[in-house]
Amino acid sequence: MKTSAFVYPWDVNGDPGAARRIASLGVDQVTLASAYHSTRALTPRHPSHRIVTAEHAAVLYPPGERWQGRTLRPYAAGAWAPGDAFGAAATALDEAGLEVHTWVVLAHNSRMGAEHPDTSVVNAYGDRYPWAPCIAQPATREYLVDLAAEAAVRPGARGTELESCGWYGLAHLHAHDKTGGVGLGDAAQYLMSLCFCGSCREGYTGAGLDPDALASAVRQALEPVWRGEAAPDVPMDKLLDAELLSANLEFRSSVSRALQEEAVAAVRAAAPADFQVLLHADPVTHHCGANAGVDPAHILGVADGVVVPCTGGADLVAPFAAEGVEGAVLAANLTVVSGMGGAPARLREDAARAAELGATELRLYHAGLASDADLELVRAALG
Repeated sequence: MKTSAFVYPWDVNGDPGAARRIASLGVDQVTLASAYHSTRALTPRHPSHRIVTAEHAAVLYPPGERWQGRTLRPYAAGAWAPGDAFGAAATALDEAGLEVHTWVVLAHNSRMGAEHPDTSVVNAYGDRYPWAPCIAQPATREYLVDLAAEAAVRPGARGTELESCGWYGLAHLHAHDKTGGVGLGDAAQYLMSLCFCGSCREGYTGAGLDPDALASAVRQALEPVWRGEAAPDVPMDKLLDAELLSANLEFRSSVSRALQEEAVAAVRAAAPADFQVLLHADPVTHHCGANAGVDPAHILGVADGVVVPCTGGADLVAPFAAEGVEGAVLAANLTVVSGMGGAPARLREDAARAAELGATELRLYHAGLASDADLELVRAALG
């Protein structure tokens, strides 16, 4: 199967051997970050540094003229990725014989939420999530669509992978995160991720819901969770009235589908005809986060395919494969960093299992973060 490794520009720039080393793994492609959220990243082989601190979400190239005079605009990177960091890394990787695709993070931006708090998701208790832009807000969606087009279609790139192209919610590895005191299962995570900003309140009203009544119902539903009386695996319809839940899910799904359609269309309008567009996706429609919850039938009719999280097992590939869409890319994303829960020693077996379930390609997370020992295991598996 065609295999791509995730890479940051700072893994490559300033390290003359990086591109050749990545190519020697046996991968065909790299998925190179062009717009990324804040992070602290290890660079275990770089000759000039060991830790890179990306202080805020940024584009890793000079932002274009389209942003002049606009309130919401991408932030330029600081010293962690100066100038056209993406372009420099892409050139080196291309010269090493690797096909370059962009890696674009969309609805995940803590700095925007801090500077423009009205753009953020607001939960049923009135708490803002500054890391999570609300995709129901027209201005925010316009920003995300334009960012997708610009950050995806960079010189030298043959395709793109759009991450967090949908709802973001509670789940987020925030600085010194202290949210694990109460175990939240899937249902409680969803309820804590619902947004009640002005745009969402209008949307609920348009869907026939009273937003105040919905917020009250959510708070009431979560009370057993805070008291430790609800099992983490309790179904959502046991916490929230089924009719409320159905109407809410439909509103949120329609918003995320619209963003995905607009973002993919904007990328294709800016890109050459053979440019590949994939989304990081989860087949459970209500899920939030980097792997946006999608309807498999819908998204495979919009994008060229999906990148599916498979580190915990490849089962999430199956709902996409079941659609039987000829030519669709179903890329199984496997973590190969042992210290982050990956299993590079099991890569061959995990890849085979993903293929059995319908995966057509592999993604390896992450060539820059992995230790030398991890990379040797990858090299042996792909060899």
